[in-house]
Amino acid sequence: MITPAYDYMLVGASVLVSLMSSFTGLALTKGISMLPESRRKMQIVKAALALGGGIWSMHFVAMLAMRFPLPIDYDARYTLGSALIAILMAGISLLIMHFARRTWLCQILAGTILGNGIVVMHYVGMSAIRGCLPLYDPVGVALAIAGATIMGVAAIGVAYAKRDSAHILASTLIFGFSVVVVHFVAMYWTSFVPTVAIAAISPLIENGTLALLVMLAAFAICGTFLLLSTNYVVIGFASGGAQPLSAPMPLPEGEVSPGALAGGGVREVSGHSEKLPRLPYERDRRTYFVSAEDVIAVRAEGHYTILYTHDEKLFCPWSISEAAARLPASLFLRTHRSYLVNVHHVSAFERHKDSGSCHFEGVQSLKFAPVSRGNVAGVREALGL
Repeated sequence: MITPAYDYMLVGASVLVSLMSSFTGLALTKGISMLPESRRKMQIVKAALALGGGIWSMHFVAMLAMRFPLPIDYDARYTLGSALIAILMAGISLLIMHFARRTWLCQILAGTILGNGIVVMHYVGMSAIRGCLPLYDPVGVALAIAGATIMGVAAIGVAYAKRDSAHILASTLIFGFSVVVVHFVAMYWTSFVPTVAIAAISPLIENGTLALLVMLAAFAICGTFLLLSTNYVVIGFASGGAQPLSAPMPLPEGEVSPGALAGGGVREVSGHSEKLPRLPYERDRRTYFVSAEDVIAVRAEGHYTILYTHDEKLFCPWSISEAAARLPASLFLRTHRSYLVNVHHVSAFERHKDSGSCHFEGVQSLKFAPVSRGNVAGVREALGL
């Protein structure tokens, strides 16, 4: 029997790679259900590459952390094939979540596929080892499958319970650690015996070459992670802290709101007409327009926004900051860092302990919009309360 030793610096690196790739993949899924079908598929491909590539990178960083007392190589077919399997299973899971109805059954199915992508990738990757033979204890295999399934379903359930940053971060921890746990549980129940060298029928990857491949994959994951995490921070500060609102000031006679743009509907203000902007939204590779008067609310979704009309949710290429700048301040209130609300559609205001909510009676797409603590006074004043 062979007893390998571990380089704990590389073990720590494998954990970081798993967490970064999990955040990258799950963050890329945020808001894609509102994208046109072709863009949705491309975003799923990117997310699957991040998740599947992260599973693969974590596994082989951890394998490089093992120090065997004899030379070890890796079969190229199994090594690269294991990466494709992980990416494929992650992609199938995301396709289910973004192209099927999000029932509890679909979430269980998607989580099971995603979680067991870790298991399949692990054992296919282990089959690539040349120089010694891994022997698997059935208990370890069963534990790996059970753990991967439970944590995969939990990660999907948390990530899609509410599509906000907090849930993305929570699911990142669940899925990121599930990759690590499954790997090391499976390895604990795996033993190694030396084998007689035989002629290879496919190219072999030496440890140094494997380290280079893994380093390149990890570099891509780290770079994407840094870009996405920076965007999260920038968006948080940009849309930032609660901004107090003041009541809309009466316009001088003959003047219109400075936020009004040409090309929209017309509304009477102080006895004169005010042109309202039209908001663009994308569907089926086309850009359409909707009058600002017909928009109930605007919600931030990453770099883009979601428009709520009476019956629909529409994907708008504007950011929440651009929408706030373009829409008339006399019509749209900033109730929250992620929400602009059309004051004409607010049917009720509810005060909570230190925040509030604007409600919309008879609106199918949106029942209420949150009002942050710092914006309560301004919203109440604008609503005449």
